[in-house]
Amino acid sequence: MPLELTSFVGRRTEVAEVKNLLASTRLVTLTGIGGVGKTRLALRAAAAVRSEFADGVWLVELAEVSDPSLLVEAVAADLGLRDDSARPLREVLVEFLSARKALLVLDNCEQLVAAVAELVETWLRAAPNLRIVVTSREPLDIAGEAVLRVAPLTVPDPDRRLSLRGRPRFDAVTLFADRATGVVPGFELTADNTVTVARICARLDGLPLAIELAAARIRMMSPEQILQRLDDRFALLTRASRTAPTRQQTLRWCVDWSYELCTPLEQQLWARLSVFAGGFELDAAEQVCGADWGPEDPLDVLSSLVDKSILIRDESQGSVRFRMLETVRDYGRRKLRASGENQQLQRRHRDWYQRLALDAEAEWISDRQPYWIARLEREQPNLRDALEYSLAEDTEEATEAGLQTGAALFMLWDFRGLNSEGRRWIDRVVNHHPDRQSIPDRVKALQVGCVMAATQGDLRAASALVDEARVLGELAPTPMTQALIAYAYGVLAFFGGEPVRTSPSLERAVEVFSSDKRRYTYVSALNVLGLLHVQASDTKRAIECQQQVLSITEACGESLFRSAALWGMGLAVWQQGEVSRAMTLFEDALRVNRQIRSPLIAALSLEPLAWTVGADSDAERAAVLLGAAQKLSAFVGNVGSPFPSPQNHNECVRRARSALGARGFDSAFRRGQAMGMDEAVAYALGEQLIDGALTAGPQAALTRRERQVADLIAQGLTNRQIAADLVISARTAEGHVEHILTKLGFTSRTQVAAWIVENTGRQNRRPS
Repeated sequence: MPLELTSFVGRRTEVAEVKNLLASTRLVTLTGIGGVGKTRLALRAAAAVRSEFADGVWLVELAEVSDPSLLVEAVAADLGLRDDSARPLREVLVEFLSARKALLVLDNCEQLVAAVAELVETWLRAAPNLRIVVTSREPLDIAGEAVLRVAPLTVPDPDRRLSLRGRPRFDAVTLFADRATGVVPGFELTADNTVTVARICARLDGLPLAIELAAARIRMMSPEQILQRLDDRFALLTRASRTAPTRQQTLRWCVDWSYELCTPLEQQLWARLSVFAGGFELDAAEQVCGADWGPEDPLDVLSSLVDKSILIRDESQGSVRFRMLETVRDYGRRKLRASGENQQLQRRHRDWYQRLALDAEAEWISDRQPYWIARLEREQPNLRDALEYSLAEDTEEATEAGLQTGAALFMLWDFRGLNSEGRRWIDRVVNHHPDRQSIPDRVKALQVGCVMAATQGDLRAASALVDEARVLGELAPTPMTQALIAYAYGVLAFFGGEPVRTSPSLERAVEVFSSDKRRYTYVSALNVLGLLHVQASDTKRAIECQQQVLSITEACGESLFRSAALWGMGLAVWQQGEVSRAMTLFEDALRVNRQIRSPLIAALSLEPLAWTVGADSDAERAAVLLGAAQKLSAFVGNVGSPFPSPQNHNECVRRARSALGARGFDSAFRRGQAMGMDEAVAYALGEQLIDGALTAGPQAALTRRERQVADLIAQGLTNRQIAADLVISARTAEGHVEHILTKLGFTSRTQVAAWIVENTGRQNRRPS
């Protein structure tokens, strides 16, 4: 075992994991991209368990062995076995190992993986007390193998300022500082250079080899100069040590080594996959990179690149994505440009993501809405690249692609509150060769820009966009373009607080859009029209509009507009004085919103729910809900909405503060402010969060008022008697009873009474 010449940084968790694996299995393979630190990890773990192996720990270095026929000789030489016998050396080696309790570290096996796999399998069958650690860029794929993928070192978020106090949490920064100190003894991390070092480490993906090569440049450059030159990382990061293996003296040689170990198809796919930004999924890889392949299956080649640690496989919430370290992707892009396929792949990439955005738009009003929200969020880096390429190419096809993709992404931008980004893209695509744009596509993009500007309260910009759309619509009038323009004018008037102007425009748009009631624009326009009627106190028409939205969205399993319609209907019935029904609708809006987790819908529903609770004299609960709503509203930002009503809000605050006193109100309000969205919604619905999971049924928490009602039910009181006792309306008492039955999963008042008696008895019992 060689002595360590430099300090070993981090990897505490990985060392422990290797030790644990060696305790339960006889073969552990460490895989990962070149330069990730597999060898150092293997040696450190082997040193940590050395005392457990009576016959020692042996290192066999195979990086320089490329001929499989020389493998046995190389292993024997490192073990000190002489080839003097007439017997085959392979047999001598097996006999030597079979009698020993030893740990063998086979380092850098990727170029001999098949031969090593065969040899290791033979040894493990013959030597029961032998343990083996292998380092390779791909697994051996034999029985009994435990594979540990070695990830790069932890790096900080480059967009966040890193303090000196927070530095020890990031092994990559610690490694840079350690190696830089070895080169320039006076170097140290300071408040001035820590952020720059953190960005260097992030740009290098936490790859130890790259970080060590960068730190070596401290001899001649400051951290700021190193960071500036990382755009050409392969030229900058060279020769950290003359005695290091050739493939590790420069970053390019290290990645070249991985590239040369790939088959021609793997090399081609590596280069092509570099067109993606921020990761990709299997369907995108097959269509963008493998559409022109013959009988070869891109899936098999993709799998090989994962095995060889070129690709990293991530899985989250049922979705599998693949990504490359930035260093690997940068190398692939250089190969892609050299192949002459760069522009062709960028066009395929642009077309694929244009189709993805249009498919999401077409299926938005459906039960696939949560899928599309998650998918578009995951694909944002690729969607941005696709838009950028549409603007970079000087063709009519690219211009139309930019317009259509930008307009289709309105749904994501609106849902996530990314209106500023959306407006920037719309501004760029509508001004990119406007003379080449089709009028329908241009009008749609202008309408999208108008709605986002109006949502942000920028009514002047919104007005200019819709006026431009109107002029275009007059040049080539069609029912759809006219409807889009009418919808834009309606939204503009709505956010401008002009209900008289709003209603006719929205009604015209709704009439045209109704030819396809599963269309996003129809449901959206109908929802806004319903809110307009709430604003005008026309509760009957408001409820009619929202009921239509509910009938469409419930039938197809859509969530966003369904929850918005429940909220809008709740506002309307609140105006009619139906407090209990309004409470039910706001709670239903929160339940449906769990499918898509919109902070806007949550904030808008929690606020009026506080009004209904406050009207029912549960002041503490109202104050908590007001605090939670304010917290979420801060994340939502200014959406330019006329709701919630300031008058109702102020009255709710006044009544709660009067009931609780200033100190009590402030305490309850702060409790709400401290809640996350899930916790706030669970509180609003009378549920409990245990380790992040909701519990319901008999264990669900009732509100304080509901507990009072349940106690009176247990005493045998009727709804009218409960109302008189609590000084509330009979309808409100009836609503509380319904909520209690729903939350507890019961069907009769008798069950509620029995549950109260049982739980009261439990609380009163004392251990004997």
